[in-house]
Parts: sequence; structure tokens; C-alpha cells
Amino acid sequence: MQVVASKKIQKVVVLGTGGTIAGTGSSVSDHTGYTAGQLSVQHLLDAVPGLQDSLQGHDLVCEQLAQLDSKDMDHATWQVLAQRCTHWLEQADVVGIVITHGTDTLEETAWFLQQVVDTHKPVVLTCAMRPATALAPDGPQNLLDALTLVCDPQAQAVMVVCAGRIHSARDVQKVHPYRLDAFSSGEAGPLGFMEQGRVRWCASNARPMGHALHAQARLALVVPAADWPWVAVLHSHAGADARQVKALVAAGVKGLVVAGTGNGTVHHAFLTSLGQAQAQGVALRLVSRCTEGQIVGQTELQPSTLGLNAFKARVSLMLDLLE
Repeated sequence: MQVVASKKIQKVVVLGTGGTIAGTGSSVSDHTGYTAGQLSVQHLLDAVPGLQDSLQGHDLVCEQLAQLDSKDMDHATWQVLAQRCTHWLEQADVVGIVITHGTDTLEETAWFLQQVVDTHKPVVLTCAMRPATALAPDGPQNLLDALTLVCDPQAQAVMVVCAGRIHSARDVQKVHPYRLDAFSSGEAGPLGFMEQGRVRWCASNARPMGHALHAQARLALVVPAADWPWVAVLHSHAGADARQVKALVAAGVKGLVVAGTGNGTVHHAFLTSLGQAQAQGVALRLVSRCTEGQIVGQTELQPSTLGLNAFKARVSLMLDLLE
């Protein structure tokens, strides 16, 4: 008699951090006055129609790691999230991870995880612009799309899915405060689209998703978050005042990301104080305030080599300074 080996059941892990997707309001028409992070990730999964179909036979494991409004996201939560991602992705029977998250700082969390979580398995962040109690919440569809995407054989690295669009961790940015399709990948464009329960990867956008693991990734998992270096963001603007730079240096800032105008130009009032800050050991990075493109040519300060926005550049510089 021939013995047929049974196929080992694989798992998808869902990690909950709160956000609007888990928010509740006082009425079905309340899309702005709700309270974020009220419902458990299990509650969110129970509200998803067609859940089992999207899992393609995989088992589901969920963990509630936090219940935050993502405007209040902190480094300690980032560290726990990275540690749990690392734990689960090291399991051979785990195909990937879905993370429910608020929209406000989602792009920063995605970039942090892309830099510190060492895996080519997919990590998919998803979210909602309307609370779970809305008349027509967008969370269930976004969560369903995330579960479908994480099971796709071409999926890898850290991605974001919202309103049917798939974005890379590097390029994604929140660009609208209210509409359901609140995210963009700028001139890079989305990686793909979710259509009728299927993934359509963009043939015209066949760039590798990549895995930009940071050299200090291991330290981000073990150094207490309270000891991570303080890196602040400054914007150059009309009427810029050097006292901003001096106050931050006096308070002990370790790094400054300067969002310059245009092609990385910086107000003359900042330049002298920034030079003094650098002489005192403060690390500097320059990005452009522009929402598309990146700095070209020589600049008076060292630019961010990846052409990141100011807030992702802050994450990278913070990791550069970890010790």
C-alpha cells in the first residue's frame, strides 16, 4: 500500500497594533470623531467576509501587540513589532505576516520594518480610513486584500495595501487626510493592484521589491528603545530661525534631518548653526520638501542617499547612529 504524505499546513500570522481600522465612533456617519484602537484584531478578522477563501487553506494565527492611534506610535512598539515579526518569520510553516495599523505613521513603520526584519517572506501592512463602526467601513476589504496578498507566491519584503493598491515600504506615503485612497507611491507608482480577490502585479513597474536590511538591524532588536538616539526633523522655510537648531543641539539631539526647499536648498539662517551642530558631533542628513523626485547634484549638506522623505530618512539616520 502506498503511503501519501500529508501536506503540512502553513500559517499566516496577523499582528494587531490598533489604528482607525480598529476604531469605533458614536454613529455610523462619524468618520473623524471616532476613537482609534478599540477593537481586537480577532474582532476585525471575524468581520471579514470570504476570509477562508483568501487564506487558500492556510491556518490563521493572530496576536494583539498594541492598541494605538498611530499618531502616537512609539519606538518601543516598533521594537516589539520587529521582534515578533522576526520570531514568526523564522518559523518554517509561516508564509508571511499581516499587520493592522493606523494610517498616520504607517509609512514610517513600514520603512522601519523593511530595514530591520531579515526575511524575504512578505510582511503586509494594512489599514483603514474609516472606523469599523462606519456605515461602509473600508477596513474589512483592506484586510481581505492583505490576506490575499501575503499568500501570493510573488509577494516578498515589506508592502502596504490600501484601497486596492499595493505599495513598497520605500515609496509609500500618506497623501490625503480623508479619502479612502489616501496613499501614493509617487512617481515610482504602485507595485500592483488587488482586483476581484486577485493580485495583479504591474508589468511596467517590475522593479525588485528588494530587502534593504540595515547594517544596524540586529541592534534595533536588542538595544532598549529608550536608548535609541534622538533624531529630529527640521524644515527649511521662509523666515527660518537658527534658534530651532541651537535649541535642539542644547537639548542633546544626536541627529538632524533637514527638509530643504526644492533641490535641497537650505535657508541661510540655518546653515551656520547646522555647521556648528555638525562640528559638535550631530549627524546631518538632507532631503527635499518636494513630494516627488530626489536631490540631484552637489548640496551644502550631505543628502539622504536613498531619496527618502524626511520621516523615513529620520528612521534610517536613527539606525545609523545606534550603538
